[in-house]
Amino acid sequence: MAKRVIRFVCQNCGYISPRWLGRCPSCGEWNSFVEELMTEHRETARRKGSPEIIPLGNVEVTEGDRVPTGISEFDRVLGGGIMPGSIILVAGDPGIGKSTLMLQLSKQEQIGKILYVTGEESRLQVRSRAERLQIVNLKNLFILAETDLDLILSGVEKVSPSLLIVDSIQTVYQREIPSSPGSVSQVRECTAKLAQFAKASGVTVFVIGHVTKDGVAAGPKVLEHIVDAVLQLEGERHYSFRILRAYKNRFGSTNEIGIFEMRELGLIEVKNPSEVFLSERSYGTSGSTVAAAIEGSRPILLEVQALVTPTGYTMPQRAATGFDYRRLTMILAVIEKRLGIKLGGFDVFLNVAGGVKVDEPAVDLAAALSVISSYKDIPVDSNTVVIGEIGLAGEIRSVSQIERRIQEAAKLGFKCAVVPRANFSRQRPMEKEAYNIDLKKVTKISEATQLLI
Repeated sequence: MAKRVIRFVCQNCGYISPRWLGRCPSCGEWNSFVEELMTEHRETARRKGSPEIIPLGNVEVTEGDRVPTGISEFDRVLGGGIMPGSIILVAGDPGIGKSTLMLQLSKQEQIGKILYVTGEESRLQVRSRAERLQIVNLKNLFILAETDLDLILSGVEKVSPSLLIVDSIQTVYQREIPSSPGSVSQVRECTAKLAQFAKASGVTVFVIGHVTKDGVAAGPKVLEHIVDAVLQLEGERHYSFRILRAYKNRFGSTNEIGIFEMRELGLIEVKNPSEVFLSERSYGTSGSTVAAAIEGSRPILLEVQALVTPTGYTMPQRAATGFDYRRLTMILAVIEKRLGIKLGGFDVFLNVAGGVKVDEPAVDLAAALSVISSYKDIPVDSNTVVIGEIGLAGEIRSVSQIERRIQEAAKLGFKCAVVPRANFSRQRPMEKEAYNIDLKKVTKISEATQLLI
């Protein structure tokens, strides 16, 4: 016999409370509790039979063949292509290009039939976007404007697609759940049912989701555990570049990124991001240093800019765009302590040009040299790339994949590279003739400063 229960669920994290609370004790969000009417079914009889238990060594190993999407940057993030029977969550800010990227998948005939389920837009709106992307006259693309999950799965049986795209999961609902679409219960249960369908049928399911104000996928945290991969499309609103990251991937690495540029015809792959990010940099200007970062397995050269000006406030300002703020304050403390440069009366602004976010420590030395260069108003050599992590004692620590960083710098025509000496103490030193670049090895930040400024 069913029992009706009223409970309150946090729409941010899924925390359940028997009464309404002003602030969620789990995530700290205010006014996020919504009343939900649930129906509990008591099981009257135990299922008959016993589960099949076999030794792990007897499990048959079958590796499915990946299906390439034809978009190399997208395949890179997925780990080589789409795995049949998987469910993938694609999240991002509104207008970032999630629906555009999903529609562009239909250009590739090797994927097979594609069913695009739209819950936020009408068929006419989707067709207008498809016309802009020049993908209207395709026989493998079908569209369904529906939000009822049972009707969606019924439509899937009629079309028998190889790929199902649900845009978006916040608009889909199940009739059995007495809560509004987009609630924690609806998002969780609808995603779980789509995951069961994907595993049973072998159809790949892409689920488009919203993000919260903090930039994480909206819905309960268990949502990320249900799906096989979580992809997030990032980018600044005022820049045309988009970065696709994998925060979870059961079939590949989570270190890879894909870089796109938003244009009139959709998202265009960026084959050489280093050349693009450095195309507008200024030469002979103080406060600018080129750094070599690693995103996944790809080396990227970036311009790190700094501006140091006398402050007009009691407390000097510290601001960082595309760089970790706490790491910037640590670097400024090292500069004051180890180099004797007093920055207490100056505002310091740090920016990674191009709207890219960098979180690896190998960019520390470039950030420090940009700050010192702006403070002294002496430009850093434009033909030099800087690599190195800064320790609290002012030492330059080794970084990973140093060879790939140097190769990328030499490929783009840089003549000199400032690198940590510790990277060459445990291996054969690289010769200038091998990479056509001059290597300057440093052990302390003071050496790098004397060398370049």
